[in-house]
Amino acid sequence: MQGLYLVVQPTGSKSWAVRCRQNGRPRKFTLGRYPLYGLTEAREAAAGILRSVFEGRDPARPNSGSIDDVVAQFFDRYARRHYRPKTLTECTRVLNRAVAEWRGRKLDSITRADVRALLDGIEGPAAGNQAYKFTKRFFNWATEQDLLAASPVAGLKKPHKDKSRERVLTDGELRRVWFAADKIGYPFGALVKLLVLTGQRRGEVSGMRRDELQADTWILPGPRVKNGKLHSVPLARQALAIIESQPHISDRYVFSYGTRPLGGFHRAKGALDELVGVTDWTLHDLRRTAASGMARLGVSLVVIEKILNHVSGSLAGIVGVYQRHEFADEKRQALQQWADYVERLVSERAIRIGEARQ
Repeated sequence: MQGLYLVVQPTGSKSWAVRCRQNGRPRKFTLGRYPLYGLTEAREAAAGILRSVFEGRDPARPNSGSIDDVVAQFFDRYARRHYRPKTLTECTRVLNRAVAEWRGRKLDSITRADVRALLDGIEGPAAGNQAYKFTKRFFNWATEQDLLAASPVAGLKKPHKDKSRERVLTDGELRRVWFAADKIGYPFGALVKLLVLTGQRRGEVSGMRRDELQADTWILPGPRVKNGKLHSVPLARQALAIIESQPHISDRYVFSYGTRPLGGFHRAKGALDELVGVTDWTLHDLRRTAASGMARLGVSLVVIEKILNHVSGSLAGIVGVYQRHEFADEKRQALQQWADYVERLVSERAIRIGEARQ
């Protein structure tokens, strides 16, 4: 049989082995010692290994080709290399549920009906759509790697229609959020204020690192932002003052519990809701509120998109290919203009005027 060898060691001991190529790489599998393994047994074992290789399974892993095995490969070869920590956590939760549902089954035995049943068992539109997204990405990856002929998610629609949020806080609500942030203090109070003043995402602000701060500019490296591209955020005078006033608990993070970046947002949001008296808003709405506020102040859409680090809208397609101007001065002016507006809004005089009008 081609690939079957009797290996003789210098000590005189003999063993059977089979050599082959898998995914372009040479592989060697030891079958057993001679004479305990005769020629007939060696041929049978070698045939089984060569059959596994031909079918795309790894003979070194008895579980090869199962949903458990391929999910593990997906995390090793794709997810841990491409997903940011928060996304990786969400993906792990979704695929662990899939593995628990289909444990021990071969990947190619999973049908569209199986996927639909999995998604139907998940409560909540947002959770269901998240599960759909990561399950689809997993099966597409397996197909791209030739581990699967076709994805069972192909042609399967998202379980729930995405509901686009349009919530923008009124000036009165924004003022109450600001004062509530004062009351809850470090670290969430300062974080909320920076969300208001910078318009950046919660994960970006909560993970702010000291080495990202260069004078009066915050430089976020590609791996820290959603589109993977380096992003600079000019810091208004008010934002810089908030950052500089934070206690130096960690040498790495501005907001920290010591060696760990900030977490526990749900509890902090609950405390804010009680103080604000409004619950139908999210921390992400502060980003939309900042964008809307800058638009009201006359800031152009293209500058707002640069501040938000969006790659769609007015900078999409061919325009984005040729438009390389970073609008650094315009971004700085816009963010300072917005911070000045917020400062006036939360001043004592603004409170009296605002309350008189309401």
